[in-house]
Amino acid sequence: MTILTAFTLSACLFSLPQSQDPPWEKVERGLQQAIQYLLKVQNEDGSWGHWRKPESEFWSNPETHKAWQAATTGLACLALMENDSGDEVKLSLNRGLDFLLQNAAVKRPSDWDTDNTWAYVYSLAALTRAGKYFEGPESQAEQRRKQCQQAGEAVLEQLYLYQAANGGWAYYAFDTLARRPFWGTSFQTAVAVLAMLEAKELGWKVDEDRLKRAVAAIRSCRLPSGAYTYSVELFPSPGGLEYIDQVKGSLSRIQVCNLALHRASQFKLDPGIPQAERRRGLELFFKHHRFLDVARKKPIPHEAYYFNSGYFYFFGHYYAAQVLAELAPSDQRRLAPQLWGEVLKCQEKDGSMWDYYINDFGRPYGTAYGVLTWSHSRPTQRSHQQSPQNGQE
Repeated sequence: MTILTAFTLSACLFSLPQSQDPPWEKVERGLQQAIQYLLKVQNEDGSWGHWRKPESEFWSNPETHKAWQAATTGLACLALMENDSGDEVKLSLNRGLDFLLQNAAVKRPSDWDTDNTWAYVYSLAALTRAGKYFEGPESQAEQRRKQCQQAGEAVLEQLYLYQAANGGWAYYAFDTLARRPFWGTSFQTAVAVLAMLEAKELGWKVDEDRLKRAVAAIRSCRLPSGAYTYSVELFPSPGGLEYIDQVKGSLSRIQVCNLALHRASQFKLDPGIPQAERRRGLELFFKHHRFLDVARKKPIPHEAYYFNSGYFYFFGHYYAAQVLAELAPSDQRRLAPQLWGEVLKCQEKDGSMWDYYINDFGRPYGTAYGVLTWSHSRPTQRSHQQSPQNGQE
């Protein structure tokens, strides 16, 4: 391929017309299809995802797959809790939670592999959400809340073991192979902080010092551009003009990190991110969305522009929806249809969505993220009340 041909193809790619924003009624049909897909592919033991159809021998460690399975199940449970109409959904949800209660505290896969942390953060996210979901004085609901608290606090204790000295969490330990990892990432730390804040709100036992250090780690990753560095670093920098820590490589991290710092500010653990900056982060997300589009379904991690990876896609949209839910109603009306459309265009005929091939985990986790994105950006969705100090421009 000549340089001129490559340039022409690239120019065509980045000038493709954007699809029109869909009406909610069309999105609702897609949402119901996605939920039916999740119900259909749930495993007999209540989990989602499996180690069938391995991508390569590189991912053959059974404990890695158990970690991904627990994380995928946590996401599916979160999705069903936001769409709990009907006995079939409730039954599926309870089976999924039963699996997490027994299997969330997975083992570390190997000396370099700490993917068990993904199991911890998304199991904890599901268990804390379930602590709010099962309301009322009924003995059955009270028993479920106690089960979730007991399992959630056990997961927290496991999570603490893998917090790096810099306050963050990550899913590999290549550099040191040590018992306590050295590496931390901004985005996984943000997911952990969000779950820990929910646990704190529920009155669960949370190590305040560890929580504060995690919030500080996220804050240290924020750059003047509004981007967040991929890793927790002593001297954060955007790097070169085509590096992952530029805004165009940080589109999905911006959403989850802004959300975590905003929620932390409500507990007086951080100054927070002003509403105008959270809005700007979302506007950047849509302005440069093509860099997420071109990375989706790419088989090699970080092979796309600005080192974007396929699995950034639905992750970023889920947290973008939560950021949007806490902005002004005018912003929600303006931006929500764009968010709906970016997910709807990815839906397959069977109702599933996927952004990265990873055994049998890709479709259920992608579908769960998609359902959650739509659920948190419904036309009437206001998931959290804005406090006056955080709602100011």
